Amino acid sequence: MLNYQRYNTCDLVNGEGIRCVLFVSGCTHYCKGCHNPETWSHSKGEPVTPEFIKSIIADLKDHTGFTLTGGDPLSPKNRDDSTELLKTIKQAYPDKDIWVWTGYTYDTVKDLPIMKYIDVLIDGPYQRNNPTLKPWRGSDNQELIYLCKKRN
Repeated sequence: MLNYQRYNTCDLVNGEGIRCVLFVSGCTHYCKGCHNPETWSHSKGEPVTPEFIKSIIADLKDHTGFTLTGGDPLSPKNRDDSTELLKTIKQAYPDKDIWVWTGYTYDTVKDLPIMKYIDVLIDGPYQRNNPTLKPWRGSDNQELIYLCKKRN
């Protein structure tokens, strides 16, 4: 089961527009200087239940989109449940964009089933000694990849 550490219902910093943001539990990258080391353990936090997913869907009604971060939503232990979550959100709101942060590079995850539900992917491990001024990235090695056409 997918666990999460926190959920923001009105976020302006984790993607474009007004977003709902879910910080999932579980990451095996252990990046030095990580902004969310409390999310590394897959077993910590609260479970993402069907009832919780319904509340996310309700919260998204008047928002720009949804952001899934962590931890790492694409950690092998999280992939199936993250895919189902994003599939449910896309079915409810096909025109809302979904942003995902992962420590994996695009080339290593591009063929995963979850990718068809992601509009924007920020990839690559955080590198504390590689600062950036690029928006929405923690270090200069990370890429912001538009997987679907940007919506106006």
